[in-house]
Amino acid sequence: MREIILCKYGELVLKGANRSSFEAQLTRELRRRAHHFGAFKVHRAQSTMYIEPLNENADLEGMYESARDTFGISGITRAAEAEKNMEDICRVAKEYLPACLAGVKTFRVDAKRSDKRFPLPSPEIAAIVGGAILASVPGIKVDLHHPDATVMVEVREDKAYVHARQERGAGGLPRGSAGMGLLLLSGGIDSPVAGYMMAKRGLELHALHFESFPYTSERARDKVFQLGEELCRFVSRLHIHVISLTRVQEELVRACNEDYFTLLLRHFMMKLSQRCAEEYGCGALITGESLGQVASQTMEAMAFTGSAVTLPVFRPCIGLDKEEIIAIARRIGTYETAILPYEDCCTVFTPRHPKTKPVPEKVLAELAKVDEAALLEEAWQSLYTETRTVYDDYT
Repeated sequence: MREIILCKYGELVLKGANRSSFEAQLTRELRRRAHHFGAFKVHRAQSTMYIEPLNENADLEGMYESARDTFGISGITRAAEAEKNMEDICRVAKEYLPACLAGVKTFRVDAKRSDKRFPLPSPEIAAIVGGAILASVPGIKVDLHHPDATVMVEVREDKAYVHARQERGAGGLPRGSAGMGLLLLSGGIDSPVAGYMMAKRGLELHALHFESFPYTSERARDKVFQLGEELCRFVSRLHIHVISLTRVQEELVRACNEDYFTLLLRHFMMKLSQRCAEEYGCGALITGESLGQVASQTMEAMAFTGSAVTLPVFRPCIGLDKEEIIAIARRIGTYETAILPYEDCCTVFTPRHPKTKPVPEKVLAELAKVDEAALLEEAWQSLYTETRTVYDDYT
């Protein structure tokens, strides 16, 4: 009996003439991931992606977990393959399903006959397989309305497939299908969530982190790299660019009104972010801002900092409260790292009374007290990059 992985599309099925390009992106992503787990054949047909192990050494469980976290897949299951006749379908059901249905009290069978040449209609296929299950799983009963488990029998072009444990996939759109974006990755809870949410919409990510050594520590920087690794569960690979803001912050503290410090710092961050995005081919910036969460995230403050760039700024957390953001962080596995108590550049030299409703002309007057161009260039020269991936051989 041969076991494979079936991946079902989500919103990809709604695409029109460009659907094939989305499917091709998803196929490439799964093949890159599969390379890490051994020899697999990845192909698509009838709105389903097939992942088939080619030998006994292929890590089917590892590949399943990786595919489940791949954007573009709405449902995923391990399935047993059968020949397209009822005798073999029932044989496979009797051998494969008892382990899948262990502890299950009630079930139903649904059948899908994609190949209309198959001689039996779907209700009859379901009834026959249901009888085979009743004969092979002691104590189980049929419940057509509220079953504990639903068994699926899919009769497709080449083979039939039997499964009972379909799970939800990551959903969204395939990696890279919407272009590339630059995530402003701090050490906090919000920005990894923002990156995850935009990656789910098909963006391939780069990340930019601002450090302020020696005011921020190596442990704070390592924390950000760890968050990047945790995001790689979904994005596969993340180039993390790091820029030092030490001189910028020191000059702002020396020359400018303290109340404007946060706004001025974010102005420099946005300017450097746009340059980094353009350098690496990113078409948008991504931040973890949530309206009203802190002083720099009022409508007026975000309008000022956003005016520093011409690229679109995506703020996927903008309408979420902190509890909602934390719930997503826990689900994607970044929360525990994000709450480690290491400082980031935005917590250094924090003003006592930051401006929440800035007048742009007054902020620009403060900005004129420093040599903006020279500070931007000095900061840019500090840039270095490290790459994180969960797959050593990911290309």
